[in-house]
Amino acid sequence: MASLPSSDYIIIGGGTSGLVVANRLSENPDVQVLVLEAGKDLSADPRVNIPALFTTLAGSDADWQYKSVPQPSLEGRSIPEPQGKALGGSSAINGQAFIAPAQSDIDAWEKLGNPGWNWAKLVPSYRKSYTLIPPSDQATLEHLGIDWINDEYRGTEGPIKVSFPGLLQNPLCKAWIDAFRGLNKVTNGDPFSGNSIGGYSNTATVDPETKTRSYSYSGYGAPASQRPNVRILSEAKVLKIQFAKTSTGAVRATGVQAVVDGKVVTITAEKEVVLAAGVFNTPKLLELSGIGDKKLLDHHGISVQVDLPGVGENFQDHLMTGMSYEVVDGVMTGDPLMRQEPEALALAQQLYFEHKAGPLTIGGMQSHAFMPTPDIASLLDKLPGSREPKDSEFYNTVRSILESPDGSSGAWLIFLAQANLHEGGDSFVGKQLLPENFASLACIQSHPFSRGATHISSADIDAPPNIDPRYLSHPADLEIFARHVQALETKLRHAKQLEPFFKPDGKRNHPDSFHVGDLNVAKKYILDTATTAYHGCGTAAMLPREKGGVVDPRLVVYGTENLRVVDASIFPLIPRGNILSSVYAVAERAADIIKGR
Repeated sequence: MASLPSSDYIIIGGGTSGLVVANRLSENPDVQVLVLEAGKDLSADPRVNIPALFTTLAGSDADWQYKSVPQPSLEGRSIPEPQGKALGGSSAINGQAFIAPAQSDIDAWEKLGNPGWNWAKLVPSYRKSYTLIPPSDQATLEHLGIDWINDEYRGTEGPIKVSFPGLLQNPLCKAWIDAFRGLNKVTNGDPFSGNSIGGYSNTATVDPETKTRSYSYSGYGAPASQRPNVRILSEAKVLKIQFAKTSTGAVRATGVQAVVDGKVVTITAEKEVVLAAGVFNTPKLLELSGIGDKKLLDHHGISVQVDLPGVGENFQDHLMTGMSYEVVDGVMTGDPLMRQEPEALALAQQLYFEHKAGPLTIGGMQSHAFMPTPDIASLLDKLPGSREPKDSEFYNTVRSILESPDGSSGAWLIFLAQANLHEGGDSFVGKQLLPENFASLACIQSHPFSRGATHISSADIDAPPNIDPRYLSHPADLEIFARHVQALETKLRHAKQLEPFFKPDGKRNHPDSFHVGDLNVAKKYILDTATTAYHGCGTAAMLPREKGGVVDPRLVVYGTENLRVVDASIFPLIPRGNILSSVYAVAERAADIIKGR
C-alpha cells in the first residue's frame, strides 16, 4: 500500500462545511491542510453555476443517490435523500435558499447540554460566512417589501454572496408580501435577528453581479486551493480512519486509508482528522472505522475502536409538500423551461448569457414565511402519545420552541412552477410534466418531533447506508403539518392579493389537491406526496455522551483525542427552515475552535 505526504489536518469531505474549515485553517501558512472529496470538481458545470438548473442535479452524478427504507407513515414509500457528491457538497446542488434559524432553535442547543453553543455566541459565525447584497434600486426594495434589514445581524464581509432573487418584473413577489400584509402576518423583523415570524422575500446564495451560484467551493474552496499549504483532491474516496491506542485509554486518529487516482493509499494526519462527509456519510465512516454501537459493528465484523451507540441516531429532517395551481395567462413561470420548450429555452439562454437576466437567474424560491400553528399547546395536549417520558427532554425542548411567541411550526413558500410530488422519482418537480403553467404553494415542517437513524448496511464502503428517517412516527407531526397544508388552500390561496393570479377553474397537480381544505384530506395528501426538504442533520449529535451524544462541545468525538465532526451531523436539534446558513455558521465556529480561539 502506497502512502501520500502527511498533512497537519486531513479533512474528509470537500462539501459545504469541509471547505469552510479548510479555508480558515489554511489562513495560517505554517499549517498543512489536505481535503479529500469523493465527488468530482464540477466548478465549471453549468448545472451547478446557473441557478435555475438546480432541478437537474438531484439524482444525477452530482448526488450520492441515497434512498430511505420504505416509510410506513408515508404509505410505504421510499424517499430519495439527495446529498451533494462534488466539490461544494450539497451547497453545489441545492435550491440556494438562504434562510435564518430562530434564536430559540440555537439556544436550545446549549440547553440540551452544550455550554457556549447559543444564539449570541453563534451570531458572529453566521455573519462571518456571507455578504448580503440588497437591490440597489428603491423600486425593487418596495416591490419585494424589503424594509427590515438589520445591520446588527447582516453579513457584510463573508465569502458567500447572498442576494434577493425576486424581480420587479414578477408580480407574484409583490402579491406575496401584500397577501401577508392583508393577513397581518408580514415579517415582524429581520429573519437573521432570530426573532421574526411571518412572510417576507427571502435571500438566496446567488452572486447578484454574475448571477451564478455562490457556494462553498466558489466562496471558500477555490480561494483556499491557491494557497501552497492546501491540497484539495476530488474523486478521492476515504475507506476508513486509522487509529492508535493511547496511554489514556482513548484512541488517536493517525490518518486515513483512501483511494486516490485509483490506488489505495495511507495518509498520516500530524494533528487532527476532521470529518465533514455529511449527515449520512459521516456516521457511515465512523462506523466503518470502528466507532459506533458495538452490537452493530460486531454484526458486520468491524473491530471496535470506541463503543458509541449514538452514532447514526438522532436523524432529523423536514418534510415538505405543496399544491400546484394553474396560473392565469401572462404569468411567467419555470414550466416551459422544465418542459424544455425550444422557444422558452432560447429566450432564457439569450437573457441569461447576454444580460444576466431572466428565469435562469432564479433557483428554488423567492418568497417565504415562518408560520405558527394557532392554539398549538391545546392541540398537543389532546394528542395521544404526545408525552414520551423516555424522551421527555427532546419532546419538551421542541414543544417549548413551538409554543414561544415567535415559534413557527411550519414554513410556507411559493415555487413558480409545477411540483408533481406524487410521482416520486428523483426530483420534487416530477417527471411527467403537465402542459399548463403553474405556481406551487408549499409548506415545510419547522420542528418535527419524529427522529430516525442511519447506519451501515455492510462493511463494504460502496454499500449505501440503511436510512430510516421514521417520518411522521410521532403523531403530532402529521396533525401540525396537515393544518399548514389546509391553511395554504383556505387562507393563502384565497388571499385577495394572490387569488387573481390563479385560474378559478384551473388545473392542479393532484386530484386530492382540490380538497385539502378538509383536514382529513390534507392528511391523506401529505401521506401520498410529502418528501424530504433535503435538510437532514443530527446523526453525530453534539450532546452529552449519556444522552446519545457523539461529539462534545469542542466537536471532538467521544473516546478519541483528535477526531472532530464539523458538519450538520452535529446539530442536536434541527433549526427551522433550510439549514444551509447554519451549516456555514457551525463550520466557521468549528474552525475557530480548532484554531484554539
